[in-house]
Amino acid sequence: MLRIEIKNEFPFILSLSVILVVLIGMDGSGTGRVVLGLPFVLFFPGYTLIAALFPARGDLDGIERLALSFGLSIAVVPLLGVILNCVPWGIGLYPILVTLLVFTILLSAIAICRRKKLSLENRFGLSLNVKPIKWGSLSRLDKILAAVLAAVIILAIGSLYYTAAIPAAGEKFTEFYLLGSDGKAEGYPRVMKTGETKEVILGTVNHEGRQVSYTVQVRMDGEVKRQLGPFQADNEEKKEESVSFRINEPHENLKVEFLLFKDGESVPYRSLHLWVNVQE
Repeated sequence: MLRIEIKNEFPFILSLSVILVVLIGMDGSGTGRVVLGLPFVLFFPGYTLIAALFPARGDLDGIERLALSFGLSIAVVPLLGVILNCVPWGIGLYPILVTLLVFTILLSAIAICRRKKLSLENRFGLSLNVKPIKWGSLSRLDKILAAVLAAVIILAIGSLYYTAAIPAAGEKFTEFYLLGSDGKAEGYPRVMKTGETKEVILGTVNHEGRQVSYTVQVRMDGEVKRQLGPFQADNEEKKEESVSFRINEPHENLKVEFLLFKDGESVPYRSLHLWVNVQE
């Protein structure tokens, strides 16, 4: 029997997290983002939290740690999103990425410190017992079950990747996104002076399967300050337009909203917003 033990798994977790950050910063391929992004969002936050709360080997068994890691990740990530939505940074790719990375690093550091206070025998570590199995020694039923299990695992991984990387066939929607003035998901105006003009880029991508008429409104404190359109976009057509705005009075945490309306509807189809501090 082969026994594999990993005393410190955190360098592996942090290395994968940093690689994901680099990939996204370099506009890496969608495949790399999905492969690394799934554990980064759905497993690492919960796992490091569990590791920090329960550093001893006997606190939880392996199945409990695995289940709680997924469950807590699903709970923690939306909570961090709510917190981001209440601060000037807002919800965006890079704020979420950085927040999750900092959360993972912080909890990993706490887990490492708590484990060091325990004896080597009591510290939790990953271990796996691998017993070589000869294919020829398996019964016909065992071989069939092993083949079915392998096929199910491959199918599940493939389905997960396909669902995450490729929109479902027939799914109809419109992408609506906000970029900084340099065309990247960063550099948003957060602090302005009264009378100063700032610029952002609004983008739409039509996946509705038909031509659509769009209208965009810019609102401040619920009041419409500017309207773009209506403009037409064919199926799969991408449009980006620079939008400038100016605020003439000082405000603290002013909500600047960008609302997308489709086909003349009165209810916004998509909405984006920035929190801006306006100083004299």
